[in-house]
Amino acid sequence: MKTLASLQHPDGRWEGEMVWSTVILSQTIIARHIIGFPFSADDAVLALRYFQSARLTHGAWPMHPEGTGSVFATSMAYVAQRLLGVAPDSPALTQSREWLHRQPNGVAAAPSWCKFWLAILGLYGWNGLNPVPPELFLLPRRLPFHPDRLYCHTRAIYLGMAYLYGRRFRADLGPLGDELKQELYGDIAVDFAAHRHDISPTDLIHRPSWILRRAWDLLATYERWPIQWLRRRALKYCRNEIDYGQRTTRYQGISPINGLLNMIGQFESRADHPELPAGVAGIEHWRWQDDAGIRYVGARSQSWDTAFALQALLADSTAPADAVARGYRYLGECQIVEELTDGAAHGRSITRGGWCFTEGTHRWPVSDCTAEALEVILAIHRLGIPLAERISDERLSWAAQFILSRQNPEGGFGSYEERRGHPWLQWLNPSELFARCMIEESYVECTGSSVSALCHFRTSFPSALRIRVDRAIAKGIRFIRKSQRPDGAWPAAWGIHHTYSAFFAVRGLLAGGVTTDDPCLVRAADWLLQHQRDDGAWGEHYTSALTGEWVAHPDGQPTMTAWAVLTLAEILGTDSTAVQRGVAWLKGNRNADGAWPDGAVNGVFFGTSMLHYELYPQYFPAWALAKAGGGESAP
Repeated sequence: MKTLASLQHPDGRWEGEMVWSTVILSQTIIARHIIGFPFSADDAVLALRYFQSARLTHGAWPMHPEGTGSVFATSMAYVAQRLLGVAPDSPALTQSREWLHRQPNGVAAAPSWCKFWLAILGLYGWNGLNPVPPELFLLPRRLPFHPDRLYCHTRAIYLGMAYLYGRRFRADLGPLGDELKQELYGDIAVDFAAHRHDISPTDLIHRPSWILRRAWDLLATYERWPIQWLRRRALKYCRNEIDYGQRTTRYQGISPINGLLNMIGQFESRADHPELPAGVAGIEHWRWQDDAGIRYVGARSQSWDTAFALQALLADSTAPADAVARGYRYLGECQIVEELTDGAAHGRSITRGGWCFTEGTHRWPVSDCTAEALEVILAIHRLGIPLAERISDERLSWAAQFILSRQNPEGGFGSYEERRGHPWLQWLNPSELFARCMIEESYVECTGSSVSALCHFRTSFPSALRIRVDRAIAKGIRFIRKSQRPDGAWPAAWGIHHTYSAFFAVRGLLAGGVTTDDPCLVRAADWLLQHQRDDGAWGEHYTSALTGEWVAHPDGQPTMTAWAVLTLAEILGTDSTAVQRGVAWLKGNRNADGAWPDGAVNGVFFGTSMLHYELYPQYFPAWALAKAGGGESAP
């Protein structure tokens, strides 16, 4: 465990980058340019270095680490670099521009989120965007399609978009604006309205339904003659919600994209808005910097990574107790211990007791992040590891209550919130780029984590919340059973893919008392055995997340092998041949410094946005070796 312990930060946390794309870096450069807080010269150099490192050989930028060229990512990167002063005739931008011009309809067919960012720069006609009327936020909350029923990230992003769309905001780029129009579109006069429904094939993942396209056509007619008093009222409502969101997330937003849009919205309402400096500082929370340069990540994973790293350490009796104690203290500092002021009036669910994916500053806690933190804290208490200050039983009860609040009626658990919208809302997905982004769902992974944590809570506190906890565990187990496919696999939402969901589903079932000879677990083990490679590893390609079916990766993967080993060790025992073959592969595929290679992308967001969690290939394999390999032996 020395390698894993060495990755701990002085404040007690573990954290690796959640790698995505250059899109948020581009949007940050654009937003800061608009509001008058441009990058410093030093930061511009570091940003350009990262653009260069992420550019593909043909000049485009991808939407994820293993993706191909994207009109969205490339258009944003091109504009951002021009705002940083890169000349249009530089070799990199010349190649990128030529690539954009080769795409069907070029930048004019960019996906809607790209069109929106270009529109606020005056580089795309607002009549070429499908409408995002702010009046939607004035609808009665009881209606099944009110924005409050949408997934929290989606509604937060579209709140900022609706406000800026309603204002038809355009930044003044001066002469650079005309230059960029010529560079992006050539000498052609673009009829933006004619491209309103066009989407580049490089970015099209989810074509909007015909129902939504017809609704957009009707709204486009309304947008010619909007009801002015209603528009003013809607804009005021959106502006108030933007201000509330900025203050309650301490100017970080639920995500950097949401925070950037909010910041531009505040600038539009008042160019000298007093909260803009705090907004710029808040966005810096999402900054990641290393030798490759600077970028802005979609999420920070301090609590999530720390909880799993601690669980890996606890699996080895030789793990350093001081590292465990520092991680424990860090998690204690990250728990949310107060409710938001007027949260319910602004569509927020309870927050007290929860842990965020991050260190908690933005106060958007998540069910499985809370569950993993609670489970490892309870384990540390049971082991009697010396602690400077113990987290109180009251706070642990708050955590259990938070987890309970995220359970849906059928027994599954949502992530940030309980489910609010009906599945048919997925038919109204306007994003084109993403799937499963319209509503909070019930997720196998969140359910497995939540059930496991509640079981451990019940063991530690047999009488606390007993009726509610017993009922939630029973319903969660039924949901996991029902979600299993006939072949033994489970669907996943947050990782790549079936090995990920199997790890969490089996943990939840076993914690809930399901025995290893249960047909559900037998099928799960058989599925994993059938997909073990000849060399003993497991490896799944990210396209499994797109198709819902197993797609083998050409190479064995440390992270997926660890998930499978941990799962099979619980069902078949650590001495089983399959487990020991996986252990042998993990031991034989380490770098000289004791760490494992990064491997392929291992996470996913919004159904199609592939991510790479940098520390997954470190703490999951270390955990697997401690569990089934007799400890984390040296390479």
